[in-house]
Amino acid sequence: MPVFQYDPPERFVAGTVGQPGERTFFLQASGGGRITSVVLEKAQVAALAERVEELLDEVRQRFGELAGDVITSDAVDDAPLEQPIEEDFRVGTLALAWDAEAARVIIEAQQVEEPGGEEEPQEEEIEVFAEEAPATRDVLRVHLTPGAARAFANRAMRVVAAGRPNCPLCGQPLDPGGHVCPRQNGYKPHVF
Repeated sequence: MPVFQYDPPERFVAGTVGQPGERTFFLQASGGGRITSVVLEKAQVAALAERVEELLDEVRQRFGELAGDVITSDAVDDAPLEQPIEEDFRVGTLALAWDAEAARVIIEAQQVEEPGGEEEPQEEEIEVFAEEAPATRDVLRVHLTPGAARAFANRAMRVVAAGRPNCPLCGQPLDPGGHVCPRQNGYKPHVF
């Protein structure tokens, strides 16, 4: 299983490419002269940021104040993603862990399984299929200090929130070309 490991990364951020409504979300880790960029969904970015905050809060409750749990000014990263952005893989599964010995948050992003992987092989493919090694999935694994993890989570939430505003009635994203709100049965409100 190919593992892109950063312990610690020089930079680990969530970012986007494209206009609101058509954005592609990335996690990007860099260090040691290499860059790894993986694609994921907006909901995955939001969930990861929330879980990082929850994990750090739980660790603080169990073990008390952590050294380096404060976001310093140098940890705040508002710069765009590093160019060129080349997708290494699409994320299917995210995992989060706390390494108590090293006092680090570990974030792991695993490649999504290719669609069609559950199909039965055709008769002529059975021999070839049996000889091939099982499919492996790429993994991005990043080890972060508590302060760097909080800075990552803060930026990730700002990236998610920077998209299209939500409709005040139904909560769905408002499109620049208009919005048919299900709460109004498709009708636009009268303006007097």
